[in-house]
Amino acid sequence: MCTPGVVRTTDKNIICNQGTKQFRPSTRYTNQLKIQQIKEYGYADTKPSNYEEDHLISLELGGDGFDPKNLWPEPHTGLHSSFDKDKIENLLHKRICDGTITPQEAQKEILNWISVK
Repeated sequence: MCTPGVVRTTDKNIICNQGTKQFRPSTRYTNQLKIQQIKEYGYADTKPSNYEEDHLISLELGGDGFDPKNLWPEPHTGLHSSFDKDKIENLLHKRICDGTITPQEAQKEILNWISVK
């Protein structure tokens, strides 16, 4: 609920052929947001280094880079870690670019990334 996700683009050409650097916020911005959101989310572990300020709809899938509604403090450890989600993001990006799924389908799937196979 705190992070519903925000889409920047659904254009397959942009997603598959344009880099994400220009859409990636500075660590100064994300580090400040991470500290704020750790409190808002009520996490027991409040150590910022234990989290990645991640995009729910990743930049590689056309997600917005700067909107706090698309960013959340994602734990590095646990059953569903930031590293696990990274693998799903890469898989969905590949599927968009090879035409297996549309950007809209990938953006919807990443909202419940734990269930993606």
